[in-house]
Amino acid sequence: MFELMRKIVKVNTAKLVLFASVFYILSAFIIHYLEPEEFPTPFIGFWWVMTTVTTIGYGDYSPTTVPGMLFGIFLYLFGIGLIGIIIGKIVDFYTYFRRLKMEGKLRYKGKNHFVIIGWSKSVEKTINELLNNKDIESDVVLIEGLEEAPFAHEQFHFIRGNPTDTEVLKQANIDEAHSVSVFASENEDEVLRDGKTLLIATAIEEYAEQQNKPIYTIAEIVHEDHIRMFQYANVNEFILSGESFPHMMTKALLHHGSSLLFTQLLSHSYDEHIWEINPSPKWRTYGDAFEELKKEGANLIASGTDLSIIRRLEEPIPHGARLYVLCDQETYKKLGML
Repeated sequence: MFELMRKIVKVNTAKLVLFASVFYILSAFIIHYLEPEEFPTPFIGFWWVMTTVTTIGYGDYSPTTVPGMLFGIFLYLFGIGLIGIIIGKIVDFYTYFRRLKMEGKLRYKGKNHFVIIGWSKSVEKTINELLNNKDIESDVVLIEGLEEAPFAHEQFHFIRGNPTDTEVLKQANIDEAHSVSVFASENEDEVLRDGKTLLIATAIEEYAEQQNKPIYTIAEIVHEDHIRMFQYANVNEFILSGESFPHMMTKALLHHGSSLLFTQLLSHSYDEHIWEINPSPKWRTYGDAFEELKKEGANLIASGTDLSIIRRLEEPIPHGARLYVLCDQETYKKLGML
């Protein structure tokens, strides 16, 4: 018996499941044949077999004759061991699946996710900010050459590989992503850091052209003089590395407490945030939008990247304008229903 069980453990999983299915179904017919009064149908017999081998044992059905009891003993010895092997195989499968996920070898199949390329302290803070934000339901996919995922989270997925490789970009399902952020590498010369970022951004734009689908790309740039090169690569947004620190320090020196305002805008720990909204068809001018938004408790602060909206209230809102407001989340949700 034990030698037979040892050989079964080594059997292919699919064959093992097939063998177990046949064995349990056959056992249901055997107990039905041995005790037709206690087990009037094969289905009742199958119910008893499954509750027995899974050690649930409801006790609603049980053999009463010696042949039935002997068969029950055989089922205890062989059937329970067989189901234990199957459960072990299932556990091994999930363990293997988890290991592949941690090693970044599984393809991501979701949509509207955030793809982040590179790993550094800045990347770690950005990912934690996204994952800890209860308002964000999208997954975060990291592409990096690490040996394994830096941490585990239900909404976090790791893809190991070279981000300039088309197959790696496909593995991250980058053409279905909400946006892609390319972070500058650490501990390298400024030119090398921006050169690496530019190479990755170019690979992404090339892939987007191949797929004939636009991919919104954001790049961290170390040196301001390199911005023009990223513009040629059709990168959508540029963020200068460390640019905010000297500006915030200067503002704090000139206007005490002003840095706290920037902190609130950058952190999700506070209620007020900047949100993008679609212009209402009934708004003809920026003034119309400003007045109605004010009544709802929101402050219109920009149209696209133009912050001088307060001095342009009489101007008509152009088609495709992107308006930004400052308000809390509850107000923002109400604006979406207007």
